[in-house]
Amino acid sequence: MDVVEAARAAEEAGRSIIHMEVGQPGTGAPKGATEAVARALSAPLGYTTTLGLPELRRGIAQLYARWYGVELDPARVIVTNGSSGAFVLSFTALFDAGARVGMGLPGYPSYRQILKALDLVPVGIETRAENRYQPVPADLPVLDGLIVASPGNPSGTMLDRAALAALIAAQPRGFVSDEIYHGLHYGARAVSALEISDEVHVVNSFSKYFSMTGWRVGWMVVPEDHIRPVERLAQNLFICAPHVAQVAALAALDCIDELEANRATYAQNRALMLEGLPKAGFTRIAPPDGAFYIYADVSDLTQDSRAFAAEILAEAGVAVTPGLDFDPGRGGRTLRFSYARATADIAEGLRRLQGFMGARS
Repeated sequence: MDVVEAARAAEEAGRSIIHMEVGQPGTGAPKGATEAVARALSAPLGYTTTLGLPELRRGIAQLYARWYGVELDPARVIVTNGSSGAFVLSFTALFDAGARVGMGLPGYPSYRQILKALDLVPVGIETRAENRYQPVPADLPVLDGLIVASPGNPSGTMLDRAALAALIAAQPRGFVSDEIYHGLHYGARAVSALEISDEVHVVNSFSKYFSMTGWRVGWMVVPEDHIRPVERLAQNLFICAPHVAQVAALAALDCIDELEANRATYAQNRALMLEGLPKAGFTRIAPPDGAFYIYADVSDLTQDSRAFAAEILAEAGVAVTPGLDFDPGRGGRTLRFSYARATADIAEGLRRLQGFMGARS
């Protein structure tokens, strides 16, 4: 967010900034979703049931049949205030104060902060480039729970079925699978933890594949005996997800052609990045399987990624994200590049990075 603010200030000062720092699509909600909202505004939009609109929960269950071949009882689907709301509910339902919950580093920083706020103990697990920045069972200490993300943020790398199954077997209690980038893949589709076990919590969102970040609507899938405890927590913490966002989300499930066109744009952007970043001197990268990020080891260029990102913004007009939030110990030597924006922006950003690095050398 500091990078976003610095980029905004530069733009207000009249500079042209290419945004490779943002973790959100450059596209808006699908047309069918906004049209559904326009129709819905003629009637009152009030509280929904805490678990979400029944038709939306059924639609999400059907998505699991379509994407993964999983027959899912809609009763196990809980619509949430974005994936962030789902993490709060999941961590609160699964763990008592003081529980040790593992996560791979680099990883999404809000896991750590939410766990700390709930008086839980985040345990960072340093992953390795040879494992494509994903944890493996041999890395796991004694834990009360584990959260994994596939595709991951910031790496975009994925766990195949065998790797995910091995982690679930190694940590069968308190397993949370962050699947918010599912749908954004560039080879084989991502594997859902629900293909392997019903005794896990799965978190997903309409923010990424469905291009609905600002609508703040997500979902979680929980074991049958966890439905009522999570419902009671949600009633007290959130009441329900926004009604209008649920209307949009229901319609978005059917906007397949538009969403797949977005994914094709990301695939084109990914190809440009994998070709252009090494030409600029960023050669130590793990090619992403999904999401819209590339994580680069820049230890040959800097030991201070925050200062390096500030230099790139000031000199090249390209906003990138230092790795410190994703990995407090090693993140001073890494950068995250996002390719979620328009293809023309990505091409221009790469041109600027190549010019900047050429002048720097």
